Amino acid sequence: MNDSDEIPELAPRLYDLVSVVSAQEGVKAAVEANHDNNQWWPLHVDDWRIRMLVAGWSTRVSYTMVDVYAEVVKKADAYGWDALISFQDPEVVELVRPLGLVDARIRYLRSLETFIATSQVRGRRPLAMAPNAFIEAFAAEVHGASYKVAQCAALYARGYHCGIIPVDSGMVGKLAPLLGLNAGNGAFAHERMRLVLEACAAADCSRYRGLITARGYRVTLPDQAPPTWWLHLVLIYFKRLFLNPPASPKLCANRPACSTVLDCDHLPRRPRR
Repeated sequence: MNDSDEIPELAPRLYDLVSVVSAQEGVKAAVEANHDNNQWWPLHVDDWRIRMLVAGWSTRVSYTMVDVYAEVVKKADAYGWDALISFQDPEVVELVRPLGLVDARIRYLRSLETFIATSQVRGRRPLAMAPNAFIEAFAAEVHGASYKVAQCAALYARGYHCGIIPVDSGMVGKLAPLLGLNAGNGAFAHERMRLVLEACAAADCSRYRGLITARGYRVTLPDQAPPTWWLHLVLIYFKRLFLNPPASPKLCANRPACSTVLDCDHLPRRPRR
């Protein structure tokens, strides 16, 4: 079965899941707090090269460290791209030390510098490339990027409403089985799931926009933009609040066979007092 064969079955299944989980107060609060100006990928960063850099540096940083990460982003943005690539390794170490994995973050910076410089020599404009081609090239050429980092770099560099839905490991490992999606194994699973989610979003674009209104979300969505950024955030925060261990006791363990997501009849009944 190819991806296009799965869309007619998965699109309504995804919509039904999002219809339920987007009504959860915790999910709604988190999405509203991060939709118009994201904590991880803030609007104050203008340079698309810095955006690609900090998108990569955001990996392997726990949610509890978002304030620490935000300070690193502010410092990197204040230095600027030209200054950052001129730094000696000890200077980069001083900048990224709060995030950990210092050596990996230095290699990412150096490799991203090479990718951008090589693109310029080739006459390749990263932001003008088709998203799929850009993600493929970025994942192949930037050390430590892989598809999930390439997706994040593509989205942040192009803007929240560019139509890209980044997929992290938790979405592949936890959300895909819940939807009955076989994303496969290895790094390409992130890319396959992205393509499927984006196709599902396109199939039900107007319904998702209606859902945003019906649920009373206080978010700003450009008139012509697909609600892929909103959908990404709903799925990310649903995963974080309900799927990450320990999984929520409200979650039905019989998905996708059971069409109910939360509080279904399969859940064990608590004894009455």
